[in-house]
Parts: sequence; structure tokens; C-alpha cells
Amino acid sequence: MKTFLSSLLLMVLPAMIFAQTTVSGVVTETSTGLPLPGVNVLVKGTSTGTATDFDGNYQITVRDGEVLVFSYIGYITQEIPFTGQQTINVSLDEDAAQLDEVVVIGYGTVTKKDATGSVTAIKPEDFNQGANVAADQLIQGKVAGIQVINGGGSPGEGAQIRIRSGSSLNANNDPLYVIDGVPADSGGITGGRNPLATINPNDIESINILKDASATAIYGVRASNGVVIITTKRGKVGELKWNYNSKFSYSKIDEKVDALSVPDFIDYVNANGNANQINLIGDSNTNWQDLVYQEALGTEHNLSASGGFDFLNYRVSMGYADYDGILKKDNFQRTTLSTALTFRFFDDHLKIDANNNTSVIESNYSNRGAIGAAITFDPTQPVYMDDQTYGGYFRWTNANGRLNTLAGANPLALIEQTTNKGRAFRSIGNVQLEYKLHVLPELKGVLNLGYDMLTGRSYGGTDAAFNNLDSEGNQEATQYNNIENKENKVLDAYINYNNYFESIKTQIDFTAGYNYQDFRYPTRFLTTDQTGQTIEVTNETRLNLQSFFGRLNLTHNDKYLLTLSIRRDGTSRFIKDNRWGNFPAAALGWKISEEEFLKGTDVVSDLKLRLSWGITGQQAVGDLYPSLPLYQTGTNNAAYQLGNSFVNTIRPQPYNSNLLWEETETFNIGLDFGFFDGLITGTVDAYERTTTDLLVFTNNPQGVGFSNADDYNIGTLENKGIEIAGDIFPVRTEDWNWRIGGNITFQESKITKLTLITDPGYQGIDVGGIGGGTGNTIQNHQVGYAPYSFFVWEQAYDASGNPIEGVYVDRNQDGIVNADDKYRFRKPASDIYYGFNTDLSYKNWFFNMSWRGSWGNYNYNNVDSGNGFGNQILTFDTYLNNAVGDLLNSNFRTAQYQSDYYIQDAAYLKLDNATIGYTFKELFNENSSLTITATGQNLLIISDYEGIDPETYGIDNNLYPRPRTYLLGLNFNF
Repeated sequence: MKTFLSSLLLMVLPAMIFAQTTVSGVVTETSTGLPLPGVNVLVKGTSTGTATDFDGNYQITVRDGEVLVFSYIGYITQEIPFTGQQTINVSLDEDAAQLDEVVVIGYGTVTKKDATGSVTAIKPEDFNQGANVAADQLIQGKVAGIQVINGGGSPGEGAQIRIRSGSSLNANNDPLYVIDGVPADSGGITGGRNPLATINPNDIESINILKDASATAIYGVRASNGVVIITTKRGKVGELKWNYNSKFSYSKIDEKVDALSVPDFIDYVNANGNANQINLIGDSNTNWQDLVYQEALGTEHNLSASGGFDFLNYRVSMGYADYDGILKKDNFQRTTLSTALTFRFFDDHLKIDANNNTSVIESNYSNRGAIGAAITFDPTQPVYMDDQTYGGYFRWTNANGRLNTLAGANPLALIEQTTNKGRAFRSIGNVQLEYKLHVLPELKGVLNLGYDMLTGRSYGGTDAAFNNLDSEGNQEATQYNNIENKENKVLDAYINYNNYFESIKTQIDFTAGYNYQDFRYPTRFLTTDQTGQTIEVTNETRLNLQSFFGRLNLTHNDKYLLTLSIRRDGTSRFIKDNRWGNFPAAALGWKISEEEFLKGTDVVSDLKLRLSWGITGQQAVGDLYPSLPLYQTGTNNAAYQLGNSFVNTIRPQPYNSNLLWEETETFNIGLDFGFFDGLITGTVDAYERTTTDLLVFTNNPQGVGFSNADDYNIGTLENKGIEIAGDIFPVRTEDWNWRIGGNITFQESKITKLTLITDPGYQGIDVGGIGGGTGNTIQNHQVGYAPYSFFVWEQAYDASGNPIEGVYVDRNQDGIVNADDKYRFRKPASDIYYGFNTDLSYKNWFFNMSWRGSWGNYNYNNVDSGNGFGNQILTFDTYLNNAVGDLLNSNFRTAQYQSDYYIQDAAYLKLDNATIGYTFKELFNENSSLTITATGQNLLIISDYEGIDPETYGIDNNLYPRPRTYLLGLNFNF
């Protein structure tokens, strides 16, 4: 028997050996042809497997009839039966659904499934459509936790961007912008507009929003208000591809301020004016708002070429945009050039990325004073007159023919006889070298050298005919010419080790490095007065930031995630003892859907729990030298005469040597989910953050310091909120695709400390300057209330519900109404803001639209408070002004600036844009296509707000109206 078994074994073993074959091959990426390292190669149904090396090579033992499975994150899995081949080379195609989950984080990337922080990635297909010339317009209403409010309707207008409310009171509340690895200065430059408008939206590949401290702490400095990472497009290996796209737009004013009509104006003057004022009524019927606004046209053209070889990927693009504003003469022109090159040497061990985005912006700002003047100028007066003294425009003059300097100027003359232009140049770019060691390819070193250079010039002046007569009856033109430069230089040097250890089933990703950033701000201001004398003022300031940082990402068994990071930042804003700050963060993630009790279920396709904590810093107060003792030379007007010489005075600048870092501590809990194989996906985040050592600009104690107020580290601010975002795909067929997406954010902010010593009588810090009077404010920071709460008197009303002029409620019931009766009533920040959008496609047709809105936000209507009282019309006997229609409701004769009557509900719902389009596929060949789109922008506003637009920063004072715009778009690929 033993002999028989031995003989049988000798016969079976060779059969088993010969039945097994070693197969090898190379796995590459289809679009680029480049090898893919780390691809999993598995014999289906067994535990036998391997992974490709750095060059994409693999080798595995397999039997006839077995199936090899090739899988890699971001690519479509392939299964290939083994039928005796000695070599199996595989080309993997990108899986668009998975690639959408790849997000850019600080000094690296991560898939959405492996992210432990609160991060959102927005791709071009998700961007808002329309005449969007700046990156902030692309993401309005698209992301939970981020609110974008444009400053007005001028093309290229600046915007207020707030991620999770903003963490500070007086320090900068803007997020940190990182453009192709260069942390950029968020401020603009003279002669420019929105700094984000310097980047052509057509060149943007993705916008990643980092919200919680776990995601942002690696940037430490300036990251307390979140991080916006903008990545521009790159080329791919393959044939040369061209893209040309263009837009043609038509815009018109959507709504005008309700100024008194000519009949109402005449009736009011006749009923309330004296004889001199009644005699000033003219016989014209002039709608000044119709005269200063126009129907505006715009166009945009972009051309790009991309492709690559084995050792080089490239993309070059050129763009030109020319948009008129709806205010006459307002114009925005931008010319851009973008270049992205990627070189690969030494079998891809050395990679060099070179990027540059250059733009030139020419602006005609028109004269925005005409917006307010068109509301208040007498509508019974003509536009022109026969007298050419002032260029033929009607102007209010005294008996001697000189201008009445108290009266406003002709609104059209403000536009036509004044010049306000600007020219801004920006070049931002970097060269990044990445080297992987041959002996240890899991370890790489990265050196990033970047720069951001801005040069701006604003210039203009007034025509001679616009200015007043001198004593000899002559007029002189005035001119100004302001020049500003900003220089931002960046150096990042770091190492990264990334390797999977099979024995412990753990992926280790470790990064550590150093960051250096230097800002310089040289400025030069030239002004020519009416005597022809040129006045020149020059100045140069500097800010230096240096940091050391480290981050460790651990992924165990593809289920359990850990992220630890630390950054040590130094700033030149503070003295040596307070210069450095430490900003740690930690996060945990649990892929619940990878657990055995959920794995393979048809219902839950993705479920991940995230927990994070971290501290970030803030040092960006208004002055670059707030803690250093400096002196300033006085002006020539303040010079002392010593004999025949004049000596300029020198005065000390205010400073506080005790200033230190403002710190924000954030806790975040999040849940990412997906059901029914991705038909329902979404995320929920809840956060709480506390800012301590608030940088506050407040009054100095008597006898302290060299000014009435200074910067101090005082107080605490708390923010908390809940963010929900999701997508639903009701229909997914070969011809039909329908997606419904939305997000909603609940937020609350409260000041919890504002003084070093508790003082029950402390009334807080007045902020929020308004038009009307001198030095008036309407908002206040106070403990227990939201920042920028409105600080007003409670208006008293009669039995009919009409406001009683000058009568307010005695809230403390002490028998008198004074400053002690003012109260904090409402706030500009919304309790809830939201956005929802949908995409619908049928074969080559597609349609999408986006809505957004807010609730719980209030505005101070400064247009009504500043122009809605009788003395606005009848102050003087020598000229008349117009007023707004609210005058007929309130019947106020004098201004009531501090009344809560003007605090108005500004909740709104907007249809931001809607687009319909058609794509002609394979137009000339299989690689060519043409897409035609029609878009409407700012189509509908639903709101009870009494102004022209509820979307402001909280104080509505002559907002540049946002137009309604219609666009035709063409996109040609070949």
C-alpha cells in the first residue's frame, strides 16, 4: 500500500507542477500609456495575489482555466481568463465615478473614501454656468458650509467668502487660497478687481474646500477660516487635442431703486416746501437711473492645446474676456496665458512640474457715485443745458455761476466727465521637483518653488469742465496715478514615505517638511491737484512666514483610518517671544461598510464615520507691524519752521508688544454614506469651534498707547453648525440620466468673552459704518450675541401701525429714552443657507439649473434710511434732492438712522442659473465634438426684502445691481 501511494504521488506531482504556470506582464494606464505601480493582481476565488512594482511589472503563478483580476483605485477592474499565455499585458481605463472621489489636500492627495477630514471637491462639470469670470462664482451654492456673497453686479466684482462663518472679529476672515501649490495673498491690488478673477475659470481643473481643522491644520497659519485649493488643468500623454470655447452674453438691469416719481416728487415739494423750494421745481421728467444704466454685452474666448509623450505632458491655453457692466462705461477685460508642463526622467523616478498662470486685466470702473446720485438727483431737472461752462450738463450753481458745493453732481456727468481706470498684471506659478529613490521608491523628496507677483495701477481724474470755477473763472483738470506691487515667494521642501505592509495590513503615508513664504508690498501714490502740483507718497512693507510641518496617515485593513498632523508657524508680525505657534490636529475614520456585517450588501454601498480635532492659528490683523515700536514722518503741512528751514515731525505709531496668535480649536464629527450602489450619496458634518485670544481692535484705556484704539488679544468666539449634502440619481439608463443634488447648512455664532475683566456696564464695540451723518455705526460686538449684531432703538408705532418720528421704546423703563435703551436686534449672518441643483440628460441633450438661498439673515436698509426722509428733499432753499418711495410710508421729516424700522428680513431664494445644451458627437471624426448651450443667469429672486437685492454683507448702501444675463456658449473639441 505504501509503495502504491508513493508511485501515485510521483505521477500526480509532475501533473500538478506542469498544470501551474508563471505568467508576467505590465499594467499601464490607457489614457497615458504610463505604467501603474501598486495594481492588485489576484487569482479570482483564491488568496493568491501580488501587486505591480514601480514600473508596472508583475509576476504570478496561475493554473489553466483560472481568472486573473486586475484592480486599482480610480480605474475599472479587469478580469482576464488564463489559457496558457506566458505574458498578459493589461491597460486599465479610468473610472470616472471613482476619480471624482480623489481630493487634493495639503501637500498631497487622498481618495474621498480614505479622507478623515471634512473635504469637498468640485469639478468643472459641477461648476455654475454663466458669465462667471472668477473662481468664487463657480461654487456659489454648491458646497455645504461655504457661503459666497458677491459684492455687486459689476463683472469681476469681489466677493466675501466665508467657510463655517469665519473665526475672527477683526482679523482676516477670508479662507487661505492655494493655487497650484502656491499659498496666495487673498487681498487685491490697486487697479485690479477680485483677485480670484485673475485665474481664468476655463483653466481650473478642480476646487477643493478644506473645512475642519484636521484638513486645514497642515497649513497652520491663515487656515483658521478654511482652505480653498485651486488646481489648474494638465495635459495627458496622447495625441494633440484642441479645445475652443466661447460665450456671448447680454445683460440688463433686473430691478431699480424705488425713487420718487416726478408726480410724487412735485406733490411732496408743493405740500411741504417753502416758496423758494417750490420755485426750484423744474419742468423736465428725467429718470436718472435709466440714464446711468445700459444694456451690456460681453464675450469670452478660450483656446487650449494639450497632449504628451512618454517623457512630457503639456497643456497651453490662451483666454480673452470682454464684459461690459450695466453701469455706463463700466468694462472688464482680461487676457490670460496658462502653461502646464510635466517632465519625467530616469524611469519616472524624477518628475518636474512647471506651471504658470499669467493675466492682464484692464478695467474701466466708471464712477459708482452715479448709482447713489441717480436715486437722489432732482428728477424735474434736465440732463443738459445750453450753458457750456460745465460741459453742457445741468449742475446746481450759485448766483455767481460757481457750483453749489453742497449739492450733488449730475449723475450722467459723474460718469462722462470723470475717469476711473485700472490695469493689473498677475503672474503666479511654480516649479515642483519630485524624486523617488531607486533603492527605496516608496520614499520621495519634493521641492516646490513658487511665486505670485502682482502689479497694479489705478489712474484717472476729472475733466476740467466737471470742476468748479476758480477766482478768475477758470477750471483745471485733476489727475491721480497710484502704483502698487505685491511680491510673494514660496519655498516648500518635504519628504513623503508611502508604503503598504502586508504583514500588518497597514498603509503608512508620512510627510514632513519646511515652508518659507515672504511677502513684500512696495507702493507709490501720485496725485495732481487743481494747481498742477504733483504729490508723491511711497511706502514698502514686508511680511515673512516660516513653518515646519508633519503628517502621518495610517490605514489598517482598509477599514480603520488615523491622521495626525502638527505645524509650527512663525510670523514677523509679532515680537520674538510671541512669534511661534504650534497647531496640532488628529482624526479617526471608520469604514463601516467594509465590515463583514455590511460588506457585499445591496443596500449600503458606502458608510464611513469621521472624528477630528485640531487647532489652527490667525495672525492677519490689519497692520503688518502691530506689535513693533515704529515712527512715522509727518506730512509737510505738519512741519515746524526753524529759521528759514522746515523740519518734518516724527510721531510714534500705535503698537502692542503683547500681541500673540489667535487660536481656533475645532471638533468635527462626520458621516459619509452611499446607498444602492451609489444611487444615493451624501455626507453629514457637525462641528463646534472656539476661537480664543481674539485679535480685537478696541479703545485704549485713558492715557495708554499712542492712539485712541489698538489691537489686543481679548475675548472668545464660538461657532457651531451642521452641514448636510447629498445627491440622488432617480434615473440611470443608457439614454436617460437624472441627478438631484443639494446642501443645507445650519450655523450659529456667539461672542462669549470680550473683556479681560467682567464689566456688566460694558456696551461692546461699535462697528458697521453707514452712510448718513458723520461716524455713525449700526452694528455692535457684545458678549452673548452674534458678531455684527445690529444695535438700534426700538421704533414706536401709532394705533394705525405707522412709525412715530423720533419716538422710541423706553426698554429699561427708567422714564427717559437714551443710549441705554438701544438693543441688539437681528444680525446679518443667516441661520440657514442652502443650495439645490439638478442635471438631466437624454442622449445628446442636457439641462441643469441651480438654486440657492438663505434664512434668518437681516439687512440694514441704508438706501431707505439715508434717502427716506423729508429733509433729504427740502434741506436747503438753493437746490432739491430726490428721495426714495419709503418716505411716503414713514413720513419721516428728519433722518432716523438708528431706528430698527430699517432692519429688514433679507431671506431669499434665487434661481442662479439654468442651462440647456446639445452635443454633436463625432462631428468630423471620433475625437471631435461641438456643444452648444443657452444659459440664463440671475433669473429669479423670491424675497420680502424691500431693497433691490437681499444679498449683501448686512448693510445695503447703493449696491451695484446684479443684472439678469443671457448667454450663448460654444465648446468645440478636436
